[in-house]
Amino acid sequence: MRAIQVYEVGGPEVLREVEVDQPPPGPGEAVVEVAASGVNFLDVYHRDGRYSLPLPFTPGTEGAGTVVEVGPGVTGVAVGDRVGWVEIPGTYAERAVVDASRLVPLPDDIGFDTAAAVLLQGMTAHYLIKDAYPVQPGDTVLVHAAAGGMGLLLTQLITHLGGRVIGTTSTTAKAEPAKRAGAAEVILSSAVDDLAAEVRRLNGGQGLPVVFDGVGAHTFDASLASLRRRGHLVLFGAASGAVPPFDPMRLAHGGSLTLIRPSLGDFIADRSELLRRAADVFEWVRSKALEVTVTGRYALSEAARAHSDLEARRTTGKLLVVPGAAATGRREETQS
Repeated sequence: MRAIQVYEVGGPEVLREVEVDQPPPGPGEAVVEVAASGVNFLDVYHRDGRYSLPLPFTPGTEGAGTVVEVGPGVTGVAVGDRVGWVEIPGTYAERAVVDASRLVPLPDDIGFDTAAAVLLQGMTAHYLIKDAYPVQPGDTVLVHAAAGGMGLLLTQLITHLGGRVIGTTSTTAKAEPAKRAGAAEVILSSAVDDLAAEVRRLNGGQGLPVVFDGVGAHTFDASLASLRRRGHLVLFGAASGAVPPFDPMRLAHGGSLTLIRPSLGDFIADRSELLRRAADVFEWVRSKALEVTVTGRYALSEAARAHSDLEARRTTGKLLVVPGAAATGRREETQS
């Protein structure tokens, strides 16, 4: 079968399409024919070594497809089932071996592209706004990179819960998708000298109860400065690089602030929680509270370009690697 392999960490160029033997399923495992794989910054962190995996490895941790084989002891999953999964490496491939207990059955009205585009980020958004900081009606919230795949989901859901979103984007062109998703205000981050001061101006001179920051190093200082007394910084990613070490007394001096650095795996640790969050996400999609926008579909041979586009912030919405697609030489614009 064809798969992307990483033999050494580095830039997008280390993503190599190769022929590999299809792995057999072990006890409790299933082989899934991959229909689509979500492209996430987590894949970039694995590729460049920020989050290490044993070499060589196949990147991609979010996928959807059809079960084609099951190993000994598998229950609850059968050949022919349509499934999705997250937090399991190996989805940039024609087939993947997955722990069957981590597979999420797909409802008939949820397509493969939608599942691969929404499961990881949708469940991340779920725990961010429900657990890391439970958003309340009337909360004004700062969402960084509001036009990205994660930012668009957060903006829609916070608005759905009655919150008011101030978003940041890197270009004026990206402001429009953020506004369509529900952002009340959008700040062009490169056009302001003091981002926190602009946030406070847009909030009547007051700090915010919470900031959702998936950017990291470039936004961390402004995020802290945007908070009110006893505000909460939810730092869920590091798209611009890791935040340097800092003195925790800075949180006290800022007004008894709290900082959480959560990870999805800890919020879907057991199967019942995994299925509950997935079911909520699918219901949001079904009710149109959450619209999933797929703006790029890439063949396996184009995986490096998918990473380049993501890292360069040339895209909005969600990107997919589609093993069955032929190389296009361009992004395909699709709506899911």
